[in-house]
Amino acid sequence: MGMQQYQRGWNINMSYENYSFENILNRMLEIVRDKNNTIDTREGSVIHDALSPASVEFQNLFMELNALLNDTFADTASRDYLILRCAERGLTPEEATHAILKGEFNMNVPIGSRFSLNELNYTVIEKISDCVFKLQCETTGTIGNSYFGTMIPIEYIEGLETCVLTELLIPGEDEEDTEILRQRYFASFDTRAYGGNIKDYLEKTNSIQGVGNTKVVPVWNGGGTVLLIIIDSTFRKATPTLIQLVKDTLDPMPYGTGQGLAPIGHVVTVRTVDEVLINIASTLTFDPSYTFERVREQIENTLNDYMLSLRKLWANSTNLIVRISQIETRLLNVEGIIDIANTRINGKYNNLELDEYEIPIFNSIING
Repeated sequence: MGMQQYQRGWNINMSYENYSFENILNRMLEIVRDKNNTIDTREGSVIHDALSPASVEFQNLFMELNALLNDTFADTASRDYLILRCAERGLTPEEATHAILKGEFNMNVPIGSRFSLNELNYTVIEKISDCVFKLQCETTGTIGNSYFGTMIPIEYIEGLETCVLTELLIPGEDEEDTEILRQRYFASFDTRAYGGNIKDYLEKTNSIQGVGNTKVVPVWNGGGTVLLIIIDSTFRKATPTLIQLVKDTLDPMPYGTGQGLAPIGHVVTVRTVDEVLINIASTLTFDPSYTFERVREQIENTLNDYMLSLRKLWANSTNLIVRISQIETRLLNVEGIIDIANTRINGKYNNLELDEYEIPIFNSIING
């Protein structure tokens, strides 16, 4: 076998299995036997016991080298090393943000007042109108989008009788997922974001808190005009508050003067999608031990998940299509449903094709 084959065994391009403790030790012992086949290399021998600790250390070394090799390339890098690669492209992971919600009170409360609802706390940050305020969830992330209802003041406020969290204005977002960051890294090589081109508007708009995705319509109303259609980070219709935030960030008054992120001479209009309610009727056949009411929640969750999956495709689709085949396939995976027929979407036996700026929202299902 000899030294030549032993050296080939350490080639970094070979699979990691070649660098296990057993393989490393066996190759080292074979070199010893090649030089002098009278030397005892059995387990427990002097040479075997002398080489075993070195083989363990070599195995650990190659494990570290294997991890380092993976971290060298963006498609296999762990999060910390991926962040370093992204920095070379001027990219950083999006941080978790605070949800902004609307609260309604029976009186005007001081800015900075704190309230609690379930396990979350909220701080009053801005007055919208008389007895109506913006509140910021103190906990970052999407959990701040979840709760509505009567709050409890953390500190006593004289005269306060009602305090209700009523509406999500700007969704909170979790820290950017590693795989999403990886996709952004590779996408940065496709088209260069520069000077108000479409890629530039997509990057700047999607980086604003609460924005889930964007469609850009250049010169929609003449030269120098840009139309942005946005969807929020929960993949629902954006609120007027979020629309105004995007407008003020990109092109505040006086419009077109370069006071925001948009280039000088660009007048930006921001709109949001239209939501289309989806009502489904089907003839469902159940296993004898199941009823419609028993599995209604699972059915509704399944259909909500399907509509959400479509909305996530909105930015990269000309238009979305709600398909009967997809509805039936997904419903047949619900435990207890054994057959389905006569499916209608909004009263029709056809797929529902939405307009370019419409998204589907599940509303109801009827068995019959």
